[in-house]
Amino acid sequence: MADGYPEGAYRGLLFTPEPREKDRYWLHLLLFLLTFVSTTYAGVQLAGRLLLYERVGFLAWLGDGLRYSVALMFFLTTHEFGHYFAARYHRVRTSLPYYIPFPFFFVEGIFNIGTFGAVIRIREPIPSTRKLFDIGIAGPLAGFVAVLLVLLYAVITLPPPTYLLDLPGHDALKAYILRFGTFPPEAPDPFTLYVGQTLLFKAISSLSPHMPPMYELYHYPVLFAGWLGLFFTALNLLPVGQLDGGHVIYALFGPFWHAIIARLFVLTLLLSASIGFVHDFGPLLQDAVPYYPMLALWIGMALVQYYFVHRLFAGNPRYALPALGGLILLTAILLHFEAFVQAFGYTYWFLWCLLIVWVIKVDHPPVLMPERLDPVRKLLAVLGIVIFILCFSFKPLYIA
Repeated sequence: MADGYPEGAYRGLLFTPEPREKDRYWLHLLLFLLTFVSTTYAGVQLAGRLLLYERVGFLAWLGDGLRYSVALMFFLTTHEFGHYFAARYHRVRTSLPYYIPFPFFFVEGIFNIGTFGAVIRIREPIPSTRKLFDIGIAGPLAGFVAVLLVLLYAVITLPPPTYLLDLPGHDALKAYILRFGTFPPEAPDPFTLYVGQTLLFKAISSLSPHMPPMYELYHYPVLFAGWLGLFFTALNLLPVGQLDGGHVIYALFGPFWHAIIARLFVLTLLLSASIGFVHDFGPLLQDAVPYYPMLALWIGMALVQYYFVHRLFAGNPRYALPALGGLILLTAILLHFEAFVQAFGYTYWFLWCLLIVWVIKVDHPPVLMPERLDPVRKLLAVLGIVIFILCFSFKPLYIA
């Protein structure tokens, strides 16, 4: 054993240098421009102030789009260049950021934020734990500073509730604003899209008397771009695989505890998804399935849970069966607490769990030279965990 890592675990990872790959600057620039265009168009669609655009014209249309795209692209660029410059500092070969535009921004009916994010490509194995940690944490820390600036600017420049009078329709909302000068406490219309609350966003919301409710947030270009920055930061800091959060947990606690923490977190997401699944689809099956609809629902859910725990524990029944039993039991118990279900249940985590087990992976590959983190890096690791807690929401986007 060396620093808590098993000896000999890294012998198969000796790196054979490959020919140096040059950056295709034209491709990075093209993807940046395409993403800028798609986010600008998405910003207009999200703001949706058609009455204003009809009165003022193209400049108002462009203004809403640019406010959103500049704020969101500022966050994405800062986050990715945080990784990039940390990698360059440690002489680890890496690419410039690849921005990913949303290719279907012209399709009506799709909730479009204009981009799938941005990534950089590390072109060689990261040789040591400390370098891995520095490169992994640099992106979230830089992006977090950027998103704080975006949110503070959004709050300082936040317009009064009459801003929403430029939306078409929304008659009940407009009537309430004109009568009381503020927003209704609940959405006046059923089946409204809500944006999930986070600890940090709630704290920032208290800075302005004009803060819109979470069901109207996406009509505010800069504010919604800031919320998306929190959302992307939390997703990057999920403590699994080779996500930024996975790098942090692996470097801070080592491979053994990373494996445990990652599995516990995925099981937590599965529990949230299971509770949301039973709560959301149970009433629908009452009419669709003539005999024992809830039994069919629970059997289907248990099969899905079994698939995931089987993947998580490599088919080992010693761990998979207790995990499956615990998931089913906890789902059955927690469904009796309506407030908990409303705050915690979210069916779409099934999709993220699928992405984790197939693409991101649960476990972190070992590094060539394991090292313990020094006190400063440990402090930064704790800061990264705190940022994740402040930015994470169990129900990011939902309809109620």
